[in-house]
Amino acid sequence: MVRTALIAATLFALSGCVEVQQAVDDTARQGSKGVVTEILATRFPQVPKELITPFTDCIIDNADALELRELARAAVVGVEDTTAGTVRTILSRPETRTCLLAAAPAAGLTL
Repeated sequence: MVRTALIAATLFALSGCVEVQQAVDDTARQGSKGVVTEILATRFPQVPKELITPFTDCIIDNADALELRELARAAVVGVEDTTAGTVRTILSRPETRTCLLAAAPAAGLTL
């Protein structure tokens, strides 16, 4: 009986941690979007304006937790060369490229 209560309490506590982590991730993603949009607009002039938002979404969706933290930090302290390098790294992943190729036709363009 005590064991069951302890397991239930542990699971309840862990579910709270998951919700907190999800809120932190969502906040980091939102903060990062403006940074990625700025980087695409200023450092990747070959990206058509119509694709900046879909490309931003692809980059954010394919960033890992450390990369999201770097991008969110740049929203506070400003974009640096390392921030642009982080975006380049994310862009080089096959999953990101697949997302980008799918985003272009949805925007009425071809790559």
